[in-house]
Amino acid sequence: MWKARSEIEYAFDVLKADGIGFMTSYGDRWPGDPMFAPVFAELNRRKAIAYFHPLAPNCCVGMLVPGVTGSPVEYMFDTTRAVVSLLVNGTLAKMRDVRFLFSHAGGTIPMVTGRIANALKGRKDIAEIAPDGIDAELRKLHYDTANSFYAPTIAALTSFVPDSQILFGTDFPYRTAEEHVRGLRGCGFDESELEAIANGNARRILPALNR
Repeated sequence: MWKARSEIEYAFDVLKADGIGFMTSYGDRWPGDPMFAPVFAELNRRKAIAYFHPLAPNCCVGMLVPGVTGSPVEYMFDTTRAVVSLLVNGTLAKMRDVRFLFSHAGGTIPMVTGRIANALKGRKDIAEIAPDGIDAELRKLHYDTANSFYAPTIAALTSFVPDSQILFGTDFPYRTAEEHVRGLRGCGFDESELEAIANGNARRILPALNR
């Protein structure tokens, strides 16, 4: 992890970055693994953004369903695995100053949080990993709209988190910004909500945009 720490120092102190990008898993490890604790401790100290983009982990790299790649299914579930990993290992509760941002509307998180909460309610450390409850821990996260402008997807996300936690994303070059703008306009947002998602929320968590 010393190499990662030195890269973080360079990114923030020299390049003046606001955050660090992660994949949702690395081999057979997800971000809540203790191996990554020093990285998140440093990001917490810097009050930084931790952005996650999914991929298919080692367990599911191949076409589990013949003819179907990892993108439509495994990417969504690996985002969910990453969030749950950070939750159950206490990273979300301990690193209060990290702004966590997950792509693709959080994978399946808006749909399965109730199931996650029910499954974890018997844990002896529940007060430590989720002092205000599972819902509160997951609702404080940020989610982007990349490849997620399908109305039922947005309905699930907006029923779970306030608009202030949603940021515009496009998944370019796989989809275009124009597609996302048109799609989001058809998802029931008013102009002030669209402005917050497209601009205001990012300016709030990315101070460099206001310089």
